[in-house]
Amino acid sequence: MKVLVPVKRVVDANVKIRVRPDGSGVELANVKMAINPFDEIAVEEATRLKEAGHASEVLAVSCGTSACQDVLRTAMGIGADRAVLLQTDAELQPLAVAKLLAALARKEAPQLIVLGKQAIDDDCNQTGQMLAALLGWPQATFASKIAVEDGRLFVTRDVDGGAETVQLPLPAVVTVDLRLNEPRFVSLPNLMKAKKKPLETMPAETLGVDLAPRWKTLKIETPPQRQPGVLLANAAALVERLKNEAKVI
Repeated sequence: MKVLVPVKRVVDANVKIRVRPDGSGVELANVKMAINPFDEIAVEEATRLKEAGHASEVLAVSCGTSACQDVLRTAMGIGADRAVLLQTDAELQPLAVAKLLAALARKEAPQLIVLGKQAIDDDCNQTGQMLAALLGWPQATFASKIAVEDGRLFVTRDVDGGAETVQLPLPAVVTVDLRLNEPRFVSLPNLMKAKKKPLETMPAETLGVDLAPRWKTLKIETPPQRQPGVLLANAAALVERLKNEAKVI
């Protein structure tokens, strides 16, 4: 079973986000970038499936500029066997990414696609669902446990009422949540080994996919600073504040 794992290059989760002075976007100059944490969990899970004998190959893929090679090397440092960069300088939105991944999936013919439920830069939570729809494959989202038995996939997923386990035939698309696993530390020797693994660069435009943005960002602003709390003397003072000063949202 071949497992395809899409990964995205995002601002490191430990970096404080700064908006550009003109409000056109997030400042990325001289900012530490990293693999999207949810995608890192996906790579870890795919690697574990391979180590358990359920997967024969783990293929990592990223869409974007040449700088995305670093997150693909990280994915191979975790355990991916090879990587593909769908290179483009175009602004990629979830639908365009899903179309690119669908085109690559038709070429590579994986039996399972595992990806993070969302990226921490835009929090769209759309790519996995769109990808499953484009391929016509069954899907399971917010996975907290994945098991393979007799050619079928059993996925435990978080829902409002707790958790549920669904059974899917393969091929399938799964998006993963934080509870699924704890990604392993990528050691320097493993990173050095990753440099020897094959990384193919493919112009995204050669896949014949419409990459045109579906929306236009007008302006980005930082959230308003939260006002400090007020300590009241007693419950009567709280009731008075609620009656006269509380705002209905």
